[in-house]
Amino acid sequence: MSETSATIVEQGLSRGFPAAGVGSRARVKDFIQLLKPRVMTLVVFSGVAGLYVAPGEIHPFLAAVAVLCIAVGAGASGAINMWYDRDIDAIMGRTRARPIPSGRVAASEALAFGVTLSLFAIMLMGLAVNWLAASLLALASGFYVFVYTIWLKRRTPQNIVIGGAAGAFPPMIGWAAVTGSVDPEAIVLFLIIFMWTPPHFWALALYRDSDYAKAGVPMLPVVAGREATKRQILLYTALLVPLTLVPVWQGVAGNVYAMVMLVLGGCFLLLAWRVLRSKGDKAPRLLFGFSILYLFLLFGVLILDRAPGLLEFEVGSALIETTSAKL
Repeated sequence: MSETSATIVEQGLSRGFPAAGVGSRARVKDFIQLLKPRVMTLVVFSGVAGLYVAPGEIHPFLAAVAVLCIAVGAGASGAINMWYDRDIDAIMGRTRARPIPSGRVAASEALAFGVTLSLFAIMLMGLAVNWLAASLLALASGFYVFVYTIWLKRRTPQNIVIGGAAGAFPPMIGWAAVTGSVDPEAIVLFLIIFMWTPPHFWALALYRDSDYAKAGVPMLPVVAGREATKRQILLYTALLVPLTLVPVWQGVAGNVYAMVMLVLGGCFLLLAWRVLRSKGDKAPRLLFGFSILYLFLLFGVLILDRAPGLLEFEVGSALIETTSAKL
């Protein structure tokens, strides 16, 4: 770039005009942020786990399409959620920098973006994979937008308990993409996320309760108090831990998964107990962070436990034990 050109660019930037390419990159980043990519990562991973552990076979290309549809559908729901919640997002410190309340994306643009992506994901899933998986994807999106975001979130402290079902659908969608059915094993994967959601979000709400109170969102700590919320966290965690072992009984997971989940479950219970006994925000913050890692590890180990290498190792170990007993 010549000295004259550089001077022109600098003058343009100083007057508020972005250099070529800068504005377009910022716009793309803002629209990606509308998709809630961090939330989408966990959603997609659980969907991949459901697809991987499901009995039967699916062509790798169709599997990739199914995962893409789950990701796009989840992101689209996030964009519509941001459109509807733009008023309270502008009040809360955690969310006021989001694209809509900060003025970087118009509300109408976000709504059109979310609706278009949602319809695209559902139709592609139905046409390319199967219509049961597409129906479940549509149900998950509709539940998140209409039941959780519009109906429950601003009306009841049970918003997370009931609304958490929306985030529990991905492993069931992945399972249906392979099998074309909804089986008990898929329902258990759904229930695991459903039971995980309240302690996860209530831990966040414990150290963000002033934000929710300011925005008028009736999260449990705001309505019932911190101590009641802590007891509910421990209760749901105690129900979650044994539920995570049901896939072993169903034959979906094996010994590796069982051992890891016993350790992780013990850690989750210990942290929930520490939250119950705590006075400040340190324990809830730690539990919130661990809960994300917990779910990633749960589905990660579930996938690894079904990997051919580990299965061969388990079978080989069983043969060695049997042979040793005979000798």
